[in-house]
Amino acid sequence: MSEELRDELEAINSIYGDGCLVPSGDTNIYVLKPPGESSSLRIEFPPAYPAVPPVVLGTNSTGEHGKRGDAAREFSLFCQALSTVYEPGAVCLFDAIEELTRLLESEAPDETPDQDNTPEDESHTSPATEKAVYAHDTDTLNIPEPPWVISDPFIEQKSVFVARCAYVSSTEEAEAFVQHLLASDRKVRTATHNITAWRIKGPNNTIFQDCDDDGETAAGGRLLHLMQLMELWNAMVIVTRWYGGHKLGPRRFALINQTARDAFVKAGFVSENPNKKKSTGKS
Repeated sequence: MSEELRDELEAINSIYGDGCLVPSGDTNIYVLKPPGESSSLRIEFPPAYPAVPPVVLGTNSTGEHGKRGDAAREFSLFCQALSTVYEPGAVCLFDAIEELTRLLESEAPDETPDQDNTPEDESHTSPATEKAVYAHDTDTLNIPEPPWVISDPFIEQKSVFVARCAYVSSTEEAEAFVQHLLASDRKVRTATHNITAWRIKGPNNTIFQDCDDDGETAAGGRLLHLMQLMELWNAMVIVTRWYGGHKLGPRRFALINQTARDAFVKAGFVSENPNKKKSTGKS
């Protein structure tokens, strides 16, 4: 196994969950289970990969509800996705999975024209496609555009990090801001991770604080810890990451917090000068 393939195997399973990409038992052949799909794909990675592209050998249904027609369709779309994103010398599986998700989403209205796409259907949505449900909720939010302050983009090895922060006065408002962002911005909604944290002081100094890793294990807790160290209250932050195909290791946590801090500074939550007293936000 090449170093590039080993890194890609670890990255894919860390993003989409263990078991997304596993060896099949045959040399150079792996089984890919695209998130949310009913079929798995058998993929051969030639020894020269990524100088040469992987080869999709076939599919097999993995669930009771899988259908042969679905498997053939997913096979065809993944081959299309792979041919679109592959560039000689660059690993491509993450981009191929994301492109497959985009193709499946674009076909969904034609595939199921009579289904009622209501919020009740969210309980049947897989974790990898759950964010897409928000696309149908824009009209139900009934809130104005959240007053986001946006960080500069931080880019490392093609991974892009952008943070948004805002003043919030309740957990309901924070949750609504998250939903509004995912509903109104497709680029954010389809990002690899949207990591969230907030800290709020309610009536009688009641404290509310929470975080969400969104698949980036421990990242939400680190964001929350950053806010605690900065003594921030009545504030929330969302750090969006678009994976660039290269593992960053522990460095990614520093980039997530650095991006969040940049947004907090721009919003006036904290002074850019570390010798000045920290701000605590609006009460």
